[in-house]
Amino acid sequence: MKLLIILLYLAAANIVGFTAMGSDKRRAERGKWRIRERTLFIIALLGGSVGVLLGMYTFRHKTRHWYFVYGTPLILVAQIVLGVALCLWL
Repeated sequence: MKLLIILLYLAAANIVGFTAMGSDKRRAERGKWRIRERTLFIIALLGGSVGVLLGMYTFRHKTRHWYFVYGTPLILVAQIVLGVALCLWL
C-alpha cells in the first residue's frame, strides 16, 4: 500500500513537472506571465524531475540554461540514490 501511494505521488509530480514546462514554453512564446525558474526547480526537487527533464527536451524549453541542463539530471540522480538507499535501509 505504501509503495502504491509513493508511485501515485511520483506520477502526479512528474505530470505536473511536464505540464509546467509545456505551459511555461507556451507562455514564453506568447509573451505572457511566466512560471518562475525557482518553481520549476521546486517541482523537480519534490519528485517531478523526470517530468521536468522530459518537458525540457519535448518542448525544447530551458535547454540553453546550464543550470537546467545539468541541475535537473543531478536532482534525478540524487533522487535515485536516495530511493535506493531508502529501499535498502527499510
